[in-house]
Amino acid sequence: MNTVSDFFESTVAESPHTPAVIFGETVVDYSELNARANRLARRLIAAGVGPDALVAVAVPRSIRLIVAVLAVLKAGGAYLPLDPSYPAERLAHMIGDARPVLLLRTEDVTALRLEVPEMVLDAPPFEAMCERERGENVTASERLALLTPAHLMYVIYTSGSTGVPKGVAVSHAGVADLVATQARVFDVERGDRVLQWASFSFDAWFWDFTLALLRGATLVMADADALLPGDSLRETLLKYDVKHAVLPPVALGGTDSAGLLLGGTITSTGDVCTGSLAEAWSKGRRLFNGYGPTEVTVGAAVGGPIDGVQAEVTIGSPWDGGVVYVLDELVGDCGDGDEGELYLAGTGLARGYLNRPGLTAARFVADPYGAPGSRMYRSGDRGRHEADGEFYFTGRIDHQVKVRGFRIELGEVEARLAGHPAVEIVVAVVSGADVATASVAAYVKTSARHAVTEAQLREHARRTLPEHMVPSTFVLLEQFPTLLNGKIDRKALAERAVRPAAEPAPFAASVANEPKSYEQLLCELVMETLQISGVTPQDNFFDLGGHSVLAAKLASRMRKELGVHVSMRAMFAAASLAELARLMEQAEPVRA
Repeated sequence: MNTVSDFFESTVAESPHTPAVIFGETVVDYSELNARANRLARRLIAAGVGPDALVAVAVPRSIRLIVAVLAVLKAGGAYLPLDPSYPAERLAHMIGDARPVLLLRTEDVTALRLEVPEMVLDAPPFEAMCERERGENVTASERLALLTPAHLMYVIYTSGSTGVPKGVAVSHAGVADLVATQARVFDVERGDRVLQWASFSFDAWFWDFTLALLRGATLVMADADALLPGDSLRETLLKYDVKHAVLPPVALGGTDSAGLLLGGTITSTGDVCTGSLAEAWSKGRRLFNGYGPTEVTVGAAVGGPIDGVQAEVTIGSPWDGGVVYVLDELVGDCGDGDEGELYLAGTGLARGYLNRPGLTAARFVADPYGAPGSRMYRSGDRGRHEADGEFYFTGRIDHQVKVRGFRIELGEVEARLAGHPAVEIVVAVVSGADVATASVAAYVKTSARHAVTEAQLREHARRTLPEHMVPSTFVLLEQFPTLLNGKIDRKALAERAVRPAAEPAPFAASVANEPKSYEQLLCELVMETLQISGVTPQDNFFDLGGHSVLAAKLASRMRKELGVHVSMRAMFAAASLAELARLMEQAEPVRA
C-alpha cells in the first residue's frame, strides 16, 4: 500500500534514532514520535475513527500537533486542520459543513464551542490513557476497515467565491507520486533540517511535513512570530541550520538571503516568483519554483533549479504522475507559446469539494485526453507551455487572487462585508505595488439608514474572516466608477486602491538640532512603511493597514536604523504606536 502511514513507518524502520522533529529546544526522534502516534491512534480507533472518518485537529504549533496528525492517519482517518486563531464563526462553519466524528484539541484551545465529541490531548487523565496503549505500529487488523490509497487523507478549506468556504477532499492516491517527486527533485538526505513554515490550515503544511518525515529528515518547527519574514525568519533559519524550506515570494522578498540554506534548497510557491527574487535566492543554494492549487495533492508542477536573472520564471514540468494541460475556451489544446487555461490531471487530483456535488462537477470535469472515466481540474489559472516543455503561469481568469502567498476569493471578502447592515455595495480589490505591500482594499457604499465607521467595518470583517483576508483599507464611496455596460469598473478601483492622504503628521517638522523622540521616529518609519500620512501616536499599526509582513519589515527597520529590538509578539500586542515607542525606550540596545 502507499499511504502516508506506510511511508512514515518505513522511514522509522530505517532511521529510528534520527531526530524527527525539533520544536524550540525539544527534540524527538523517529522511534519516539512513532510510538506516541501509535498510542494515540489506538485511542482514536477505540473512539470509532476509521477509513474515511474525518477528525478535526485544533492544536497549536508543537510536536503534539505532528503526533495528532500521524495518529489520525495511522488510524485510517483523515484530518481537518483548524487554526485556533481563526474566527469562531469560520471554524463553526467548517465543523458544520465537514461533520467530523471527533475533535482533537489542547487545553489552551478554549474558544471553540463546537458540538463534536472531543479529546483533550494534554489533559493528564487522557495522557495517562494513551500511555497504557501499545507503542508498536497499528496493524491492518486493528483498523475498523481496510485502508487503501483511495481513502480520504485530509480536507482543507479554501476561500469561496460565494462567501462560503469550500472543503477540498484529498485522498492518499497522490502520496506515492508526491514522495517520488520529492526524492527526484530535492535530494533531501537523512538528518537534513526542513523548515515547517506554512500554517496548518494550508496544504503547504503537508508538503513540509512529508518532505521531512517521509524522507528521514528533521522537521524544524517554531512559534509563528519566529517565522515572520525579515530578521525573525532569518534568525530561525540560521539557528537551526535549515537546509530545505518552502516560502512564498512575500517571505523571500522581506528576508536577506545571505548565508541562508547554503548547499540546500529553497522553493518559492504560493505566488509569482519574480526575476529579482530568483537572482537573490539562486546564489549559494538551489532555487525551485512550485505551482499547484489546493485541489491537487499540494502541487502540480515544479521548475528549477533556477539560475540567475530570468525575465520570467518557469513553473517547470508536471510532477510524477501528474499532467498539466493548456486549453482554450473549447477545451482544445493550445499550441506552444499560446496562452490558455491550466487544467490539471493525474494521481494527485482531489476527490472534489466536500458536500458540494454541483461545484465539484463544474470544476472537476471529464478529461478528453486521458483514459476513459478520468477527470481534470479546471484551475482558473492562465498559462502557456513552450516547445521545450516548460510551463509558465501568467495570471488568474476570475476574481481569485494571491495576497502575501494566501489564496483569496475576493468574492468571499465582499460577501462577508455585505452581511453588515450598513453596507449597500462593496467591492474588494488588491492594492500595493508589489507582493510585500499587497493587501486587500474594500470600497464600500453605506446605507443612509445606518452610520458606520471604518473601524466598525474592520471589526465586522475580523469576526468572520481570517487575518490575511481582512481588508487593510476601507474606502467609503458615494458613487462607484462604472463601465459602459453599467457594471462596476473593478480595474479603475484597483488602480486607485491606495489609502487617501490625510493631513501631514503633526510632529513631522522638528526644531533644528533637537533630537526626535522614539514616538516621532517610529511614526515616521510607519508612514514610510505603510506609504501613508497622518499617523499619530494613538494609532494602531494594524488599523492603519499594517499586516504581519509589514510588521516584520517595520521591526527590521527599527533594529537596523534605530538600534532597538522589539519582539514580533510585542509588535502585535501593542495597542498604539505610543505604547510601541515606550517598549522601544525600554528595550536593550542592539549590539553591533
